[in-house]
Amino acid sequence: MITHIALIKLVHANAETIEVARKILSGLEGRIPQLRHLEIGVNLIQSYRSYDLSLVAKFDSLEDLQTYNNHPAHVEVVKKLQGVRQSTVTVDYETP
Repeated sequence: MITHIALIKLVHANAETIEVARKILSGLEGRIPQLRHLEIGVNLIQSYRSYDLSLVAKFDSLEDLQTYNNHPAHVEVVKKLQGVRQSTVTVDYETP
């Protein structure tokens, strides 16, 4: 199993933009067959090192993760977030 985690920092992290971004990310649910699990989290504790949203996704293989990355639904989400996203960091790892 491959776990993909993305942390997103928004340009303006207010309740409205956070909710819009959360809905955009949640819109991936059910649209990409290789996506086995999707969890979107909103940060609760603000600090200088905090990010505003997290995405946790699970896949059966690295190939499925690559398919997800190139899938039109994912590409669409990335484009929608471009105007409100300041930065994104990711990590991908394998679990037994």
